[in-house]
Amino acid sequence: MSTCGPCPFPGAGLTRRRFLAASLAVAGFWRLTLLTRAASSAKLRAAIIGHTGHGNYGHDHDLIFKGRENIEVAAVTDPDEAGRAKAVSRSEALRSYADYGEMLAKEKPDLLCIAPRWTDQHHAMAMAGLQAGAHLYVEKPFTQTLAEADEILAEARKRRRKIVVAHQMRLAPNILQLKQSREQGFLGELLAIRAHGKQDSRAGGEDLIVLGVHLFDLMRFFAGDPQWCTARVLQDGHEITLADARPATEKIGPVAGNDITAEFAFPNGLRGGFASRAKYREAAGPWGMELLGSKRSAKILMEMVPRIYVLEPGAWAGQARADQWRPWPEDPTLKWPESARSLAAANARVVDEWLAAIAQDREPECGGEAGMRAFEMAMAVFAAGLARTRVEIPLARRQHPLGA
Repeated sequence: MSTCGPCPFPGAGLTRRRFLAASLAVAGFWRLTLLTRAASSAKLRAAIIGHTGHGNYGHDHDLIFKGRENIEVAAVTDPDEAGRAKAVSRSEALRSYADYGEMLAKEKPDLLCIAPRWTDQHHAMAMAGLQAGAHLYVEKPFTQTLAEADEILAEARKRRRKIVVAHQMRLAPNILQLKQSREQGFLGELLAIRAHGKQDSRAGGEDLIVLGVHLFDLMRFFAGDPQWCTARVLQDGHEITLADARPATEKIGPVAGNDITAEFAFPNGLRGGFASRAKYREAAGPWGMELLGSKRSAKILMEMVPRIYVLEPGAWAGQARADQWRPWPEDPTLKWPESARSLAAANARVVDEWLAAIAQDREPECGGEAGMRAFEMAMAVFAAGLARTRVEIPLARRQHPLGA
């Protein structure tokens, strides 16, 4: 059975009941895999695609298979010789290649990590990996266009391969607990969700793509699929046109705007808002979101294990009400050591759940479909900003709104 690094208990990204079920499924998967291989000592073969200087290895994705008893890191590929040598040392891969096509042809891995942060090669890498028979772990954002995502998902369905996208916060134990509590009426009726990005030097379009997808993934997790989007996207005070499209600082596709406000309509009258405005950064505080309920509200500060606060209605004092945000007392991670909040532990939760989904032949919690839907919300903001009217979701146009 796999381990979760510094987590307080293995599979810390799952509730106890789901973890037990997933653990049994993974154990069964290992037994089935080993029985079907020629040698009883055979392991699942994993490979890692990176590209030093061109997205690198994302958020330590060269380490996601390291130390797992039933996984052999067969190979790593990187066109950069020095970067490749470093990745081999870090991942303890048995072999290395400059070209991922050659690696896939020779190694035929069961599991493939597509690690670069830059997305310009995600589609080609994913299609090649699926055609080689691998299940995929993909750094976010999933792709550069919805058309690319659609093609990858169709290929995965055809080949019955499972894809996960590195939206680690969805599997944090306190997020799972908050969702369960919300479904049990803890917040009352969920009325609105307000989210904002980091709003740093990337404020606007790049913040929307790089960090907005994490927020949109959690919006969908709590509220379901959005129905439409409206947005005002400004570049230095004027509403954007296609002429404002520019390359991002990383190769994640074109971006536009440095001041974004957007609104999404979810089922049952629920509204969701997103903002990324450089001048709003100090007032907004750390990036995250608020879930506004009829009974109380919750605030999620985005980290690998998010910090969760609750606002209880206070007593009236004159014309003011004494409301105060406090740590959520039901948060199962409140007493976790900082080591348990690490990136390694968050990545391990995604891998554990991915392996369980493979064993159970089901869509992973952080699956490719969810990754595409979160990315679609970002594309809808650009589309609505350009159109200056609301756009329906799913988007009919699957190419990038800022493309020619």
